[in-house]
Amino acid sequence: MPLSSYSDAFGISQEREHEEHIQAGDLVRSGANLFPYFKVIAVNDDKAWVRDAQTGADHLMLLSRCRKMITEALAVAA
Repeated sequence: MPLSSYSDAFGISQEREHEEHIQAGDLVRSGANLFPYFKVIAVNDDKAWVRDAQTGADHLMLLSRCRKMITEALAVAA
């Protein structure tokens, strides 16, 4: 099975050290960077269907890699 992301290919860990409750409608990011960020469309078991907030592209992401965005941080960055 081919590796599906740069994180998988290069062995970069983006796992959270603490538990967060992620649900549809949340804004999340993957890893330590502020961008890109995604809107959660749906959650099923350990995966989230997310939509890139800038491009509109849909992706599947492991919940353990999702980190909730703080909306104030987005206002400062914009």
